[in-house]
Amino acid sequence: MTPIPNTAPLNPSPEVRAALAEGRPVVALESTIITHGMPWPQNLQTARAVEDEVRAAGAVPATIALMGGEIRVGLEGAALEQLAQSRDAMKVSRADMAVALARGATGATTVAATMIAARLAGIEVFATGGIGGVHRGAEQTMDISADLRELAETRVTVVAAGPKAILDLPKTLEVLETLGVPVIAFGQDELPAFWSRRSGLAAPLRMDDPAEIAAAHRMRARLGLPGGQLVANPVPGDAEIPIDEITPVIEAALAEAEGAGIAAKAVTPFLLGRMLDRTAGRSLTTNIALVKNNARLAARIATALARP
Repeated sequence: MTPIPNTAPLNPSPEVRAALAEGRPVVALESTIITHGMPWPQNLQTARAVEDEVRAAGAVPATIALMGGEIRVGLEGAALEQLAQSRDAMKVSRADMAVALARGATGATTVAATMIAARLAGIEVFATGGIGGVHRGAEQTMDISADLRELAETRVTVVAAGPKAILDLPKTLEVLETLGVPVIAFGQDELPAFWSRRSGLAAPLRMDDPAEIAAAHRMRARLGLPGGQLVANPVPGDAEIPIDEITPVIEAALAEAEGAGIAAKAVTPFLLGRMLDRTAGRSLTTNIALVKNNARLAARIATALARP
């Protein structure tokens, strides 16, 4: 993909810069999972392990964050560790990305912000854990993640283990359909639900071949369609927490968040933290497994896209 002509303060690492110049496959990786999704030191260990998975699958990883007024595309060792130990990193989405850069703040990129940065850099594939979506009770709060509109506007294929299971999954699917975002379950007919392989919801589309997903990405560009694709990749079976087991834990965590008045950007980190406590660490183990699995699939898609 040809980078968008821009004056954005992009700073690719030497490894990423060389890979893009040579047309080799690159996979973007977000950074809120490092700063807001996992505790230290598992966050750093996981970030490095995910990058290793991308490399082992034949692609170059590009972890993205805002540091020193720049969009860092690919964090080398010291920078990655610095981010993992940061206690005041902003959780950056489309709305506050420019402000964070103008202030020179350290910012961890959400799905939406990572997609923007990837598109600016010319990276076509992005691996994450799960996307944001329509929060439960959104009919009163209007709490809907910017990730959904970004998927409708920014031409990047996003590999995730489905929407986060703490969300209202039927409404999230409905909004994605309204916005014209292809939701593709990989290797199964049912939409995965983050920690669980099953959600009880039929996936709108199914594909079993990374090359076919890459071909669909190219076809959207040929048709002039805006936006990307959401590839919902189920967590490996030996790592999943089945939906009937995780649902009561989610409900208890949601009730706790409501009682504490937790809202807006603070909701997801709070809920993930409570899930970690209530599952005695099992949710973190599953989260790590699914992120690695998504990185492997994203690398295969990126490799297919890099072929002439």
